[in-house]
Order: sequence, then structure tokens, then C-alpha cells
Amino acid sequence: MRIELDRPRCEGHGLCEEAAPDLMHLDDEGELVIDVVDVDGADIARAQAAVRVCPVAALRLAGAETE
Repeated sequence: MRIELDRPRCEGHGLCEEAAPDLMHLDDEGELVIDVVDVDGADIARAQAAVRVCPVAALRLAGAETE
């Protein structure tokens, strides 16, 4: 699966970073950086959590059916 970011929608709240700090982080300007774009295995659950907590729906998972 692939993590996709709708950059114009992202407001830099950082909740996704808290849910999946090994997959993404906010840079010094508050912009989200996806460190691991393609996820599988245990990373999928963390990526799903990051997508779920985004208050502006700026993240999504693509490339496979979600459970």
C-alpha cells in the first residue's frame, strides 16, 4: 500500500506524526514529510491510524483494499 498526501489540504496538526512517527514527520516549517511511502506488514496498521486521525483528511492509503 502507498501513503498519499493531499499537500494543499494538510494543515500541519501533527496527529499523523504522533500515530506513525516512524513513517512520517513534520519538518521545521510544519510541513508533513512522508518518510516511508510504500507500507506493508506491521506498517499498514500505523499508516491506517495516521490516516484515521487526520482532522482534515489530507492522508489516504492507496493500492490495495483496506480491511
